[in-house]
Amino acid sequence: MYLYKSFTHLKTTHSYHLVDPSPWPIVAAFAAFMFTTGGVLYMQRFIGGWSLFFTGFIALLYVMYTWWRDVIREATFEDTHTVVVQKGLRLGMILFIVSEVMFFFAFFWSFFHSSVAPVYSIGGVWPPKAITTINTYTVPLTNTFFLLTSGATVTWAHHAILARAKRHTIVALIFTLILAILFTGLQGLEYINAPFNISDGVYGSCFYLATGFHGFHVFVGTIALFISFIRVVLNHFTNKHHFGFESAIWYWHFVDGAGVKHVTLRYFIYLAQRASVIFRFHACELPTSSFRLYNPSILSAQKAVISN
Repeated sequence: MYLYKSFTHLKTTHSYHLVDPSPWPIVAAFAAFMFTTGGVLYMQRFIGGWSLFFTGFIALLYVMYTWWRDVIREATFEDTHTVVVQKGLRLGMILFIVSEVMFFFAFFWSFFHSSVAPVYSIGGVWPPKAITTINTYTVPLTNTFFLLTSGATVTWAHHAILARAKRHTIVALIFTLILAILFTGLQGLEYINAPFNISDGVYGSCFYLATGFHGFHVFVGTIALFISFIRVVLNHFTNKHHFGFESAIWYWHFVDGAGVKHVTLRYFIYLAQRASVIFRFHACELPTSSFRLYNPSILSAQKAVISN
């Protein structure tokens, strides 16, 4: 009995935050499962796929709201985000962004694997002959300009809050949010008018998976910046205690970098076309070229010539 009372009145002296039990991790997991499963079912044209996808999307938004609400309460009103906790949060955000870099690296890998050495089943050229590509100097270039400009305006907002210039922070965040909304709108317009879809072979799959996930990350970053904007208006941040805003800025710069790389590597296909021509030339001239592993038609033709 004495030990029980001692543990019930135990006081800790460390600086770490022991969070209360929360339902949001398991709810977020179920919402993400519904969102992804519904998306796959919708793309495969199963009945109810869109409803499951939309329900999961709404559930994710709800979890984002409630979870962020609890974190804001802990940081702003309960004063649980000590210096030690903030160091842990920064490390966690850095590791999260690194994992996101690896996530997009997989898409770039698939793009180079398919474009640098195109297989015979798509005609041995990149882009495939049946694909009409999107003009780089229209929506893609405009969206790149919007992204780069938003990176500059969000940096302006960061420097403004460090200098305790609340009005400049608000103005800079408004510009950033406008640019983010313009980017998302033009991305949707590009999808509507695109001359190909996700079912058009490896080109359509690479394009829509990479740009679609990037657009989703822009959407998430926009929400994070909007929440930060509201908190700036409500005086939740100081020049030394604003990691919620700082993490959104880090995330937005990651989105900027990923977007620029997408435009550079995915829309500007001239280098990929030239590379595919060079590889095909060397494969025909040099029978020992490793490219024959990627082009079975050339290898079979070489074997036929040798046997004759």
